[in-house]
Amino acid sequence: MSDLDQLTQSLARNLKRWRGERGFTLDALAARSGVSRGMIIQIEQARTNPSVGTTVKLADALGVSITTLLDYEQGGHVRVVPEEQIVRMWSTEAGSWTKLLVGTEKRGPLELWSWRIMPGESSESDPHPRGTVELVHVSAGDLTLRVDGVDHSVPAGCSATFESNVPHGYHNDGDVPVEMTMAVSIPPAT
Repeated sequence: MSDLDQLTQSLARNLKRWRGERGFTLDALAARSGVSRGMIIQIEQARTNPSVGTTVKLADALGVSITTLLDYEQGGHVRVVPEEQIVRMWSTEAGSWTKLLVGTEKRGPLELWSWRIMPGESSESDPHPRGTVELVHVSAGDLTLRVDGVDHSVPAGCSATFESNVPHGYHNDGDVPVEMTMAVSIPPAT
């Protein structure tokens, strides 16, 4: 089974499980997430591999991290994620990428990401649920962080934090790759 097949199967199993645990019907999850009922059915039946944006919307609507939707094999107090199990969520032919390093559900979902954005590339995000906070640390390059239409320069060695319940994006307007680490804290579903 390929990595993509395993990802599709895990997402199908976990989406169905968390939807059931939350007591959401297909229609309720569709309304909360903005993802069509038909798409949710296809995902739960492992007939499609949704976009990162769709996966984020579903995770946000369920009040869980993307990590939880992709793999629910969480044990004891310490969970080590081997390098080969780190999930690459987005990539481009030019070499930009994001990797979901690790996440947890304790006291609300919390995710840790590693990013590389090549010169001239960007990644846009829809608003997350109210109360979601992102923390970014740039280790190389000069990130242009766009939050609710306003650009902020975050050069190498600097960090930033913001509430991400508004449209936001990560841009590399420079001529060297941007490398950054990001943590996302999502409020629990109510």
